[in-house]
Amino acid sequence: MSNDIHAHLSPMTKLFYQITRGSALLSFCAIFLSLLVGSILIAWTDSAVQIAAVQIIDHPLNFINSVWQAVSKAYIALFEGSIYNFSGRSFNHKIKPLLDSLSKATPLIAAGLGIGLTFRAGLFNIGGKGQMLVAASAAAYIGFTFSLPIYLHLPLAITVGMLAGAIYAMIAGLLKSYTGAHEVIVTIMLNYIAYYLISWMLRTPGFLQAPGSNFPKSGPVEATAIFPNILSFHNKFHWGFALVILSTFFCSWLINRSVLGFKLRAVGENITAARVAGINVNRMTIYAMLISGALVGLAGVFQALGESPRGFSSTIDAGIGFSAITVALLGRSKPWGIFAAGLLFGALQAGSFKMQADVKVPIDIILVVQSLIVLFIAAPPLVRTIFRLPDPKKTF
Repeated sequence: MSNDIHAHLSPMTKLFYQITRGSALLSFCAIFLSLLVGSILIAWTDSAVQIAAVQIIDHPLNFINSVWQAVSKAYIALFEGSIYNFSGRSFNHKIKPLLDSLSKATPLIAAGLGIGLTFRAGLFNIGGKGQMLVAASAAAYIGFTFSLPIYLHLPLAITVGMLAGAIYAMIAGLLKSYTGAHEVIVTIMLNYIAYYLISWMLRTPGFLQAPGSNFPKSGPVEATAIFPNILSFHNKFHWGFALVILSTFFCSWLINRSVLGFKLRAVGENITAARVAGINVNRMTIYAMLISGALVGLAGVFQALGESPRGFSSTIDAGIGFSAITVALLGRSKPWGIFAAGLLFGALQAGSFKMQADVKVPIDIILVVQSLIVLFIAAPPLVRTIFRLPDPKKTF
């Protein structure tokens, strides 16, 4: 019956239903709702709005105007701090916010790809922090210990860093496969192990601590192991971004085109059916954690060889390991969705500083907006109800 109804729908109607039932529109609505709640918080914390609220009965238009001024100025500052600064002295200054956003998005996308891959395999890798720390330490050690030509030094540091992250994540895969240990618990514990181990190594001469230093900081990386800048006037926008684009292409091919990706998705969809079909579930679990750790480790490599080449501390992950979970959720665990979500969160992080500096908006509001995005993404029925979107599970 539903097929007959579907056959009589016009092409435009079919397209409408496909769009309104798609995950992309749902993500857009979640972002819109989050920004709307953020607008309420911005107005609530603005002093001019608070003064106008006292006189709202006598002067309602003044209150509305105050709210508009507070919210519009905040989001204009967010745009100018993340995309394009209209008041910049030169073209380089005007596009610097965009480059800042891309720089902050680079490790987020890499780590998000790794987390999203485990989601597709039915796993939950919450150990991004530990994997990033281990990978950053390994890459930095290669970077400041050896003296090699750049065409050998940088690829070697990147490879060793990614390999370290992969091996560290594989520990959780092995334990889950052969002992039944839950990957969430194991990866959380591995985060603590990595943090305290790296902290000790940064305080101990002969390991990661810079020679002759009393501070818990690594030695500076050799120039031949630092990511070259894409543009000379912006020292944090480096060729790691191109590597992230290649990683996104790789993940898209792996998940959608390769035999291994098919098996990983099969295990994630129905582990019992995958076993019946002859898929080695334990092996797929190990492979998923191994590849995920390499991608998350790549984010740590970016931090060590791009963000902090003069030496890093145990806080080098900068919360990226956990933010990547949000990016993977917003991107629906799809490589290009994760890429877009990483760009959005990079822009939010870059623009929040200008919001705080120019409009005095608390930077915590951006964190609230990011958290609300996750909340709405995790509650599709709520978003569909608010925007009257059709249920994809129902036929038309």
